[in-house]
Amino acid sequence: MDNDAYGHVNNVVYYSFFDTAVNRWLIDQGLLAITTSDVIALVVETGCCYHAPIAFPDRVTVGLRVGRLGTSSVRYELGVFRNEDVEASASGHFVHVYVDRQTRRPTPIPVITREALDALQ
Repeated sequence: MDNDAYGHVNNVVYYSFFDTAVNRWLIDQGLLAITTSDVIALVVETGCCYHAPIAFPDRVTVGLRVGRLGTSSVRYELGVFRNEDVEASASGHFVHVYVDRQTRRPTPIPVITREALDALQ
C-alpha cells in the first residue's frame, strides 16, 4: 500500500515514518503514556526533502536527533535510510510543542523528558 502509481513510497508515507520514529522513541524511553499523560506533545510543523526513492519491500531505518530544544518545544531532525544505504533517501524535521492535556496551552517540557531529549542533541 505504501508504493504509489510511480512505483515508490509516496511522499505522505515519510511523515508516518517520522511520527512512528519519534513516538516509538518516546514510548521506549517511558516518556509517553498516550491516554494518561498530563502533558502531551502536539505536532505544529513538519518538513521533508526527498533525495532518492524507496520502494516496498525495501527495509527502512529512521535516524533521529534533536536539532533544537526550547522551553516548551522540540525540533526533531530525521533521516530515512533505504536498506544498507549510508546516504539518506529523505531528511526532514518534526516539531512538537508540549501542552497541558486539558487546556491545550503550552507548558514547559517535563524535566525527565528534557533530560532524555538533551541526550539526543
